[in-house]
Amino acid sequence: MARVVIPVDANWQFRQDKTDEPFRAVGQFPTNVHLDLLHHGLIPDPFVGKNELDVQWVGEAQWVYRTAFAAPPVAAGARAVLAFDGLDTFATVVLNGTTILETDNMFVPERVDVTALLRPDNELVVSFDSAYLRGWKLVEQHPDHKWGCWNGDSSRLAVRKAQYHWGWDWGPALLTCGPWRPVNLEIYAARLADLSFDAVVDESLSSADIRVTAEVDGSGAADSVRFDISLDGAPVASETVAAGAAASASFRIADPALWYPARYGKQPLYAITATLVGGGGAELDAVTKKTGLRRAELVQRALKDQPGTSFFFEVNNIPLYCGGSDWIPADSFIPRVGRQRYFDWVKLVADGNQFMVRVWGGGIYEEQAFYDACDEYGVLVWQDFMFGCGNYPAWPALLRSIDREARANVRLLRHHPSVVVWAGNNEDYQYQESEGLTYDFADKDAEGWLRTDFPARYIYEKVLADACAELVPRAPYHPGSPWGAGRDTHDATVGDIHQWNVWHGTQEKWQDFDRLGGRFVSEFGMQAFPSVKTIDAYLPLGRDDPDRFAQSSTVDFHNKAEGHERRIALYLAENLRYAPDPLEQFVYATQLMQAECLASAYRLWKRQWKGPGREYCGGALVWQVNDCWPVTSWSMVDFYLRPKHAYFAVKREMAPLSVGIARREHRHPRDKYTRVVDTSAQIEVWASNLTLKSLAVDCVVKAWDVETGAETFGEVVASAVALPENRSTELAARDVPALRKGDEARAVVAAYLVGPAGEQLARYVNWPEPLKHLHLQKPQRLRAELSADARAVAVSADVPVKGVALECDDDAVRFDDNLVDIVPGEVVTIGVRGATAATKIETRYLGM
Repeated sequence: MARVVIPVDANWQFRQDKTDEPFRAVGQFPTNVHLDLLHHGLIPDPFVGKNELDVQWVGEAQWVYRTAFAAPPVAAGARAVLAFDGLDTFATVVLNGTTILETDNMFVPERVDVTALLRPDNELVVSFDSAYLRGWKLVEQHPDHKWGCWNGDSSRLAVRKAQYHWGWDWGPALLTCGPWRPVNLEIYAARLADLSFDAVVDESLSSADIRVTAEVDGSGAADSVRFDISLDGAPVASETVAAGAAASASFRIADPALWYPARYGKQPLYAITATLVGGGGAELDAVTKKTGLRRAELVQRALKDQPGTSFFFEVNNIPLYCGGSDWIPADSFIPRVGRQRYFDWVKLVADGNQFMVRVWGGGIYEEQAFYDACDEYGVLVWQDFMFGCGNYPAWPALLRSIDREARANVRLLRHHPSVVVWAGNNEDYQYQESEGLTYDFADKDAEGWLRTDFPARYIYEKVLADACAELVPRAPYHPGSPWGAGRDTHDATVGDIHQWNVWHGTQEKWQDFDRLGGRFVSEFGMQAFPSVKTIDAYLPLGRDDPDRFAQSSTVDFHNKAEGHERRIALYLAENLRYAPDPLEQFVYATQLMQAECLASAYRLWKRQWKGPGREYCGGALVWQVNDCWPVTSWSMVDFYLRPKHAYFAVKREMAPLSVGIARREHRHPRDKYTRVVDTSAQIEVWASNLTLKSLAVDCVVKAWDVETGAETFGEVVASAVALPENRSTELAARDVPALRKGDEARAVVAAYLVGPAGEQLARYVNWPEPLKHLHLQKPQRLRAELSADARAVAVSADVPVKGVALECDDDAVRFDDNLVDIVPGEVVTIGVRGATAATKIETRYLGM
């Protein structure tokens, strides 16, 4: 008989356990308790106002879900299995009065043979205990462990559940429970338990060897397994082998269609199908997975001229400067994030010239739709295991659960070509360092690690490492993020670093990012307020709310970062003239601040991508791309997919071709007899060519007086200069062009890369800093004119204008660029989508 899959997704009801409350129908399935309470109006929306505080009781209560479902007869020789793809978290499952399962790990799919219990009409009851209370009980049961963490509380460390549910410095504390992933009834005599493949692309890229393996459950009922490979519906290869507990076949594909990251090539996906065949040729089961063929390597090797080793990714022999961002769960309530929303998010990432996302270790192993989108859009994935910011315990039962979790999720995700590295945790080694916990990299006695005050090392360097070595032996495994060869996690010469000395730590200036880099910067960031529309959405009375101002209690509640008031104020005060009112202008100021900060990091670190042997910085991932609720945070795009201005600044810096300027001030005594100090200012100009072909360009530098708007300089500073492929090249160094000595602090300087036909290939406008010192002139003729076909906006001005932002009340109107610097005599054209001839576009700028 063919395997039958019956979704158990109807007739579900819920209520608080051990109460007289009536059962109510769920609002959706899969689900969680907050969504169902919201559906019935039993709790206020936790994302509005301070309602988060009013729903904390939900996570401390017990809840029960039930459903009734019909089942067909189970034929002789067949079995019936209930498959739970995800139960959150401490669940007791009862079928027809018999307990069939108890769970304690949100991330582990469970399967239970219910053949003997199944009836024509069945009742399924799932009771959920409080993860918060169970977590504290486990803490009390293990007093010898040195409990401690950043974010949330220590009870989370004892529970295998999404850690951000305890609250983080960007998200609310909303401890969910419920059947968060599908439940199915499967009836079969034999099934395909797993389909995996090991693909090796030859170094010449001219052929690919693929070994395909199907694991068979109930192989005695099957005769053979047929493997088929196709591309875009056209058959490529096929082979039939005898069935067994595991059946394999090997294929060689000549001239394979290779999968590339975005911008470097296409993303063809081969469909690999395993069909389980029984007597008489009957098809018992079939599984199809899509994958891409590519060579992928994490390159860590000695560098020329600098200490340490490189850390960069190479795909299909192409070294990649990985610009991208860190990904957190897209909602506090994951079951309501649909497939299309995942694709919208990943497309936004790809459209922003980002081609790596790091799935952060305090969230979830994401839904298949997320990785499908990354596969299709060519976005590489750095995949953390789900541990973050703490000292995790490692008692035997917990280690067994973690091992199951790791193996189950590696199996679920390993076919995705986008996944190029697995990492053991987020910042747990940094927590170990901060607390002085025991760690001796030279000590390789794994069992001995369990007897130290940092037993989690066994998880990262034994349990997870072994799972990856067995299941994805060709994929790099990195014990943590940050981590580098067992050295201090702040060592910038090895591995990856999290650079938080801008914002956190020593609170350095973002203009100094060039000396704050590392071989790969997998976290850095700056906060900004979200769109005013997003703020209005979380204020209880919207635009009429009395708390609609930047320093209000409600707005402050929607920023979870400790000390955020001081840090935002510090970086604003150091750089910009600003006022907290009106709210719209304050939001603009914070978004300009964030954009300047992130662009500075990308520009300066990308400069250190110097070519073979000189990959001094191999990538930068912004913390963070997204939010899980409406909030002021480090995100570049807010909860409602509204890009902040930093999104566009990063998009420009990660363009295939870009130009940068660094302004340096030199101070020196006039002579040895006086205390008079002379100052001189210089600019350094370079280009970053991330394309795979060399280019010949002219570099033009122009300058304007910020106070008069007069052009003071215009020259070709490098003529027909060669820009070798896939690296940054220094172009020029000279004094800041100014009309008179001492006017350098009034000079706005722009650099342009110009092609052979006179076409502009890249531009960058550099301003004297800090911007707060400038006497910015209000433009008399600032224009933002919508084209006749409503597909572009032409922006121009009569004086230098910093940070021109295009704004439109209609969310359907989307701009391809924003927050652009305008100089006289130039028109900047910005693409627009969703506009009509009647669309009204307004502008905002620094000094407005």
